[in-house]
Amino acid sequence: MLEGIRNPLLDAFFSAITYLGDEAAFIVMVLILFWCVDKTTGYYLSAVGFCGAVSNLALKMTFRVPRPWVLDPAFTIVESAREAATGYSFPSGHTQNAVGIYGALALTRKQTWAKLLCLCAIVFVPISRMYLGVHTPADVGVSFVLAIVLALILYPLYRRADRGLCELIVLLTPALALGIACLVYFALADFPAEAADHLAHASENVWKMTGAAAAMLLTGIVDRCWLHFETRAPWYAQILKTVLGLALVMGLKAGLKVVFASFLPQTLADFVRYFLTVTAAGIFWPMTFKFWRKKQER
Repeated sequence: MLEGIRNPLLDAFFSAITYLGDEAAFIVMVLILFWCVDKTTGYYLSAVGFCGAVSNLALKMTFRVPRPWVLDPAFTIVESAREAATGYSFPSGHTQNAVGIYGALALTRKQTWAKLLCLCAIVFVPISRMYLGVHTPADVGVSFVLAIVLALILYPLYRRADRGLCELIVLLTPALALGIACLVYFALADFPAEAADHLAHASENVWKMTGAAAAMLLTGIVDRCWLHFETRAPWYAQILKTVLGLALVMGLKAGLKVVFASFLPQTLADFVRYFLTVTAAGIFWPMTFKFWRKKQER
């Protein structure tokens, strides 16, 4: 049905909307919240995102469902979406990211306008994946349910995370534990030979998520025990620290990939790169926030 209503305007609209479920959107959303709004909400979205990404990859490798155009060669897709449609189809990673991120964010916000914006993302990103032709209703439906369930399961832990260090550790530990469990599953399970490339890609992403989850846990411990950085600052300082911080994080993420590729195995390089990048974003960049805080006090 969606294939039948495609036109250039809708192609452009849904091609743009689908990026709300991309890794870059997740990074930007979490860091803005973590640096400028509320650290605990940033921790919560990270936990939901990491748990969702790892669960999604485990399900992809378990069921190994091909993409829609592979299942039905007569089915067409919007060609601009093909490059990002890697790996198996079931369940949808973009849907998992978007519904998890914006569903969790909606639970934490009191403003009606914020909830409505989150609802729009929750609805339109899954539709975009089907409209573009890269996922089936089953792909997005299962991801939708899984993301909502994870957000709801972790929400009580988020509500208690401000009480102390132990409560924050309880919120952040499941993502790290799930990543380790998934790596063990990938190493021990007997996957068919034709799935080797997909397994390598999924393992690479799980190593990344596990490194990021370990760094976020370390960040929480360091901040609660020693750093105690403030998120408040004048509006212009918020913009500057966000823009400069994102440039630092993206630059470090790209730069370390080149550096580590020369002397570390791929999986270990991915783990260390994401660990160091998240550590820089969560610990070292916030060390500069006293400067922004002083500007507000003046």
